[in-house]
Amino acid sequence: MYIPKRFIVITPHPDDAELGAGGTISKWISEGSYGVLLVCTNGDKGSAEPDMTSQKLSDIRAIEQRAASEIMGLQEVIYFDYPDGELEDTKEFRERIVKNIRRYRPEVVLSTDPVRQKFYIHRDHRIAGQVVLDAVYPYSRDRLYYPHHENEGILTHKVADVLFWGSENPNETVNITQYIDTKIEALKQHSSQLSDKQSIGARLKDSAKRAALNQEYQYGESFRRVTFRD
Repeated sequence: MYIPKRFIVITPHPDDAELGAGGTISKWISEGSYGVLLVCTNGDKGSAEPDMTSQKLSDIRAIEQRAASEIMGLQEVIYFDYPDGELEDTKEFRERIVKNIRRYRPEVVLSTDPVRQKFYIHRDHRIAGQVVLDAVYPYSRDRLYYPHHENEGILTHKVADVLFWGSENPNETVNITQYIDTKIEALKQHSSQLSDKQSIGARLKDSAKRAALNQEYQYGESFRRVTFRD
């Protein structure tokens, strides 16, 4: 996989990007890429604590996301702040993604794979992944979708590749051997979501080893790559 000059990561919840692509994000930025993170929801439902409220959890998760983003080196983090579990395939949501793709002009977009058959995934993951795919093609490319963007000086853009993490049918693996510890440290910042912070490193390394099976390196992250190149 080539190193893009610019990329956007579109994550349904705080912590999904670190889990699915934290090593790749860290690697690309360390090698000169400009990375932007779009966080779709505020993660305000993911707690079993009896005294927790949605507002308190949302505030905690925003702090955790900022800390994780700093560790990975992301240059910008944008919060859409939809409530957890309430992503919808709407024109408004799609336009927000299209506008940021057109503004930042990434070669690569990373997000969660909406297509799963063996295992159930969170509804927000399915919605986010599908809307991202539609936003990349054809909406971001064609000027007659959201033509008012031109009045703001935001022109159309064609993304070269989408990388979906969490895929059951990956066709691309990125060597993250030098960045596995950065991935682990970034995910550890999301402590509100970790029931066993001590074992997370070992579990991530086991997963990364499986992704790198039959490769010449130790740790990898796997993706389903969808290409829109000419």
